[in-house]
Amino acid sequence: MSYFAHETAIVDDNVNIGEGTKIWHFSHVLSNTTIGENCSFGQNCVVGPKVTMGSGIKVQNNVSIYEGVEVEDNVFLGPSMVFTNVINPRAFIQRKEEFKKTLLKKGCSVGANATIVCGVTIGEYALIGSGAVINRDVKPHALMVGVPAKQIGWVGISGNTLEFNNDNIALDSDGRKYAIIDEKIKEI
Repeated sequence: MSYFAHETAIVDDNVNIGEGTKIWHFSHVLSNTTIGENCSFGQNCVVGPKVTMGSGIKVQNNVSIYEGVEVEDNVFLGPSMVFTNVINPRAFIQRKEEFKKTLLKKGCSVGANATIVCGVTIGEYALIGSGAVINRDVKPHALMVGVPAKQIGWVGISGNTLEFNNDNIALDSDGRKYAIIDEKIKEI
């Protein structure tokens, strides 16, 4: 095995897991799931079935990633954050054919105890605050907080809040420069 799975973890058949990935205590990876390289899954995580995840992803404790969720590279999922995959669930009605696709784009972060309602896309490098409820698409680099979540600012690739001058230019702590163009962030 080119990945590590703790002795209490369960990895089903028909799973592809990339080199350097670590799956910790009491986690379960279900069939037909693909996980990239150098990912980390804390304890009590469930992934799948039929989930695709990129490389460099960090999933903290107590996160379930259900069918319908796709996660790109370098995404952070905070402790006990929640995904849904059906808009109107009922215990007595099977709705597997109604799963909605949820897409987390490269480099975004989701804080602890946040809820991501199915069918949304979270843009590149967006930052979702702890406890927020995301029920609509999120722009790249957006800083989202609250219930339901609202955008309160912008963040750079570093994850730090961007402060824009009168010319709508911001300098991030890592030296990158950003501009607001057509209500979107662009690195310049």
